[in-house]
Amino acid sequence: MKQNTSCQDYYPLFLDLKNKKVVVVGGGSVAERKVQGLLSAGAHVRLVSPETTGTLGEMASNGLIDYVPRSFIPEDLDKAWLVIAATDDTDVQKTVYEKALSKRVFCNVVDQPELCSFIVPSVVRRGDLCLSISTGGRSPALAQRLRRELEQSLDPFYGDYVSLLGELRQLIIKSHRDPVTRKQLCRSLADPAVMAWVRDGEWDKVERWAVSLCDTEAANIVSNYRH
Repeated sequence: MKQNTSCQDYYPLFLDLKNKKVVVVGGGSVAERKVQGLLSAGAHVRLVSPETTGTLGEMASNGLIDYVPRSFIPEDLDKAWLVIAATDDTDVQKTVYEKALSKRVFCNVVDQPELCSFIVPSVVRRGDLCLSISTGGRSPALAQRLRRELEQSLDPFYGDYVSLLGELRQLIIKSHRDPVTRKQLCRSLADPAVMAWVRDGEWDKVERWAVSLCDTEAANIVSNYRH
């Protein structure tokens, strides 16, 4: 078992789990939440547990997950990218961590950061904008409370705003060969005035600004976001 790790010791990153094998050990409500999050990320989920919730059973029946109705064995981790242990059995949790460590598989043991090679933050999403909040496993309850506060205060318009900026950025990259000009224009996308125009629905101003950066093709992009 490793020593306690502080949040400052972690390297934050986002994982692409599309079509990757991820193992979830446990069949209760916590495992259910983990499975739902993994499926939304496009992972191929193998669930290992003698019993499951009704929702997990339906997922298995519908072919959304690969369900193995038995206790965990080390071979479950073969070719896995990562594993999440979400059982109420401390011996099973420790075994999963030890086997994952020996097989060089990333492991998260729910509510036991000392048995984790990665931790899962609380997340707030607005379209392509994703904010992650973590206390390094010290207080998941605090991370969840901060997430709820951010969800209430973070305006839904950010989803469209980030998507619009992404399209304009690609247009800038395509339209301007000079790297210095390209960098300056890309930085200008985060202008607070533009953000205010999008938030307030002042699309004529947004369009004029976008055209000044990328010519008339930008007007077509902006028109897709007018409400």
